[in-house]
Amino acid sequence: MPEGYGSLSPSFERILKMAFAQLAPGPVTVLTTSSEEGQPFFELPSEWSSVLEPSWQDLRSGVVRLLRQGPLLLIPPWQRRTGARKSRRDVSLYVYDDVLRACRPADATSGMAVLTPAELWVSESPRAAELRRTLAEHWDILAVIYSTGAIPQIHPSFVVAACFLKVKQEHRPPLKIFRAPRGDHPSAEKDFQLLLKRGGGSTQYGYVIRDVPPAIESLDFDRHHPDVVSQQSELAGFGSLTALGELYETVPRIHLAADSHWISSEEQPDAIRLLGGRDVRRDGSIALPADDSYWVKAPPEYLLRPGDLLLREIHGPHDPPGLIVAEITKQDLPAAPAHTTIALRPRTAITPQQIRLTVQFLRTPLADRLVGRSGLHITLKRLQELPVPQPDEALTTALDDLDAARHHLETWAKEAETLLESAFTYKTAVQARNRIIDQGRGLRLRVEAAALLDNLGHTVRTRFPLPIAYRWRETEARMSAGDQRAAYNAVLDTAEILLCYMALLTLALAWEAGIPLGSTAAIKEKLTSGRSGPGFGDWAAVMQEAATSRKLRELPHQHPIHSIRSLLADKEAADARQRLSDRRNDDAHLRRLDPIDLPRAVAEAFADLTLLVERSRFLTDFPLWHVTETRWDSLARTADVRYRELTGDHPIVPTKAVTSSRHDLEPGSLYLRDPTHELHLLRPFLTGEVCPVCRAWSTYHADLVPKGGVQLKSLEHGHVLHQPEDMSKALAVVGLL
Repeated sequence: MPEGYGSLSPSFERILKMAFAQLAPGPVTVLTTSSEEGQPFFELPSEWSSVLEPSWQDLRSGVVRLLRQGPLLLIPPWQRRTGARKSRRDVSLYVYDDVLRACRPADATSGMAVLTPAELWVSESPRAAELRRTLAEHWDILAVIYSTGAIPQIHPSFVVAACFLKVKQEHRPPLKIFRAPRGDHPSAEKDFQLLLKRGGGSTQYGYVIRDVPPAIESLDFDRHHPDVVSQQSELAGFGSLTALGELYETVPRIHLAADSHWISSEEQPDAIRLLGGRDVRRDGSIALPADDSYWVKAPPEYLLRPGDLLLREIHGPHDPPGLIVAEITKQDLPAAPAHTTIALRPRTAITPQQIRLTVQFLRTPLADRLVGRSGLHITLKRLQELPVPQPDEALTTALDDLDAARHHLETWAKEAETLLESAFTYKTAVQARNRIIDQGRGLRLRVEAAALLDNLGHTVRTRFPLPIAYRWRETEARMSAGDQRAAYNAVLDTAEILLCYMALLTLALAWEAGIPLGSTAAIKEKLTSGRSGPGFGDWAAVMQEAATSRKLRELPHQHPIHSIRSLLADKEAADARQRLSDRRNDDAHLRRLDPIDLPRAVAEAFADLTLLVERSRFLTDFPLWHVTETRWDSLARTADVRYRELTGDHPIVPTKAVTSSRHDLEPGSLYLRDPTHELHLLRPFLTGEVCPVCRAWSTYHADLVPKGGVQLKSLEHGHVLHQPEDMSKALAVVGLL
């Protein structure tokens, strides 16, 4: 070998051999140039022959000649063409552009691999895209193997690519993408062997693309990875997707070389700080000025503003997953962005909630992968095209609530810190002691109240809808009293009411959406039978149908039915429901437990009930409203609505007021309010009346429909109430009669 030859890493060399054996079998010839124009030279496997052309121009004719003899590994020079400039799109930037553009198959069996910088295959520049399109006219890409550290003589962060090409076929074969880890990894070689045999799916280090993208599209490793594609499609679950470029515009950057005449010093008048990539810290803040910070005198259009986003433009090899981005504050100004950053300015139409969600998303590994990590630099075009989730109304409300909660917690923390710091500022220890005790009491009570929300029982009793909260309180009371039979019955009753309430919501929402449910047939039959009303099994059937209903699944993602459908959607919850249903059925058919077995049965049943109630925490976002009065203003086109929010385990709650744009709200009816503040009528599936037995305001559902009226049953205590025939008409309208 001539002096100065380098070598491929052993692992990368073995991967190349495996690829040739599978994709282009036969004696391999390596074609490169013997000129010394800056390109790397390699010490090649001893079983491979090599041909050294005197110049890169001779490689073009050598390709066709050698392809007639068998598979070929082409290693064109990597240096720039003399006189090539980025501004000239009609002139090739690199020597390998011209070499590859001239490559043609020799016959119908031609296969070759080309070793180049990864930039050729991942870049979205017009030059790279056009070159890929030209190659696709004559070749199909079988595989692209990316690697860092494949050539020890090159910087370890530099990404090279070995692309395997086969003469173009009528039907494009699947494309295999592989990213070899740095260093010697036998597991990676086994993984690559597995990938070569696969016709789809993914392995640890690679994957197969069955529907090969257009030739001009980037083949960045993460861009088409099945995991990334799946996660990207799931982003729409936040509400919608919008390209980052539609939310933010770019701020011009100052290049240290091209704009060197603007460089100044801190002491100069009107000098401002120049922020580079290293000034954007991983924690999302801007570093303080240092002795080696740059200062410039920049035109106004380069100046950053509060709220601008500043990203590191270069991926560091040790940077954590996620883009490193900081939000500019007043304390960071005046400043201008350097060319090692990307500066983004929110457009006027963007909301604070969109900004908050965008910044959080940019810091995720998914955003990093969608932008592309195959190169060192973030491509501005890819960044502008990045799909960013946009919050819908429910998520916007949740983000506002979280922000308000964070603000309250920060305020409490500051109050506690101020109180602690004042401990020794009083004249006497007695004064300090009394102040800490008195003023600290409120803080302690707030924290204790907040901590109670981590307790499921407290959350159910105070934040769940009245029917479930009432039954849960009775269950806890029965269990604490030690009467195992009463406790067991209370657990089963609460489980039935939980499913009953959920099923009634499902029926009301499905009817509102115009979607019939087959499970209503059994309920209709029991209502008119005159023997027994719907029970545990009927409510469970409604929930099971809702969990699998295709039509319900197709409702808009923000519709409240999706949260309710999720209750029995997984096997664990469905199994718990089934066990409770079996217990209820045994009890109803006099297959009652022996007193010796009751304690264990109570514990097991309560565990199943707890699981279902835990999965029902979303009900805290769906309060039950009893509208008591409405007054419509025809001029303002708004209604003043008075209502009672039936949250917690007691029906006596204060009346509240709200303004609504709806004129169809019914005084006396119950409504479900969803997280978007939309009200959904629950009549006649669920109604509210004063119980004639216990004189307590209660919620009711239809239990039997004898002649002359409807018998309602209370969800809270089981007392019955008879209603006139008008209720029968309402039940007939919604399909229950």
